[in-house]
Amino acid sequence: MAKLTEDQLVQLKTALQQRYLELREEVRSELERSGEQHYIDLAGSVTDAGDDSVADMLVDVGAAIVDRQVHEMREVETSLKRLAELNFGECIDCGDEIGFDRLMAYPTAQRCVRCQNQHEKTYSHEQNPTL
Repeated sequence: MAKLTEDQLVQLKTALQQRYLELREEVRSELERSGEQHYIDLAGSVTDAGDDSVADMLVDVGAAIVDRQVHEMREVETSLKRLAELNFGECIDCGDEIGFDRLMAYPTAQRCVRCQNQHEKTYSHEQNPTL
C-alpha cells in the first residue's frame, strides 16, 4: 500500500463511502423521476416528429445519467475493496504511489498522474464515436 497515514486512510474511506451514498441517492431519485415521467407524458397525447425526438432524447439522457452513476458506484466499490486489501493508493500501471492530494480530489484514481496522462493520450480515441 502507498505510504498513507491511518488518518489519511480514514479520510479517504469516509470520502469514498460518502460518495457511494450520494450516488445511490442520485440513482434512486433519477429512477423515481423517470418512473413518474412516462414517455407518453413527455411526448404529449398529440405527437409530431419533434415531440417524439425530444421525448426519446429525455429518456436517453435519463438512462445515460443512471449509467454514469452506476459506473462510478462500481469504481467506488473497487476502491473500497483495494483499500481493504491494502493495495489502495498504488498506480495499477507502474506501481508508484498515488499522492494523497490526488486521492482526496479523486478517491477512485487508479493511476498516478503520469500514467493517467499516458493512458488518456493512448486511449482517448476509444471514447469518441466514429461513422
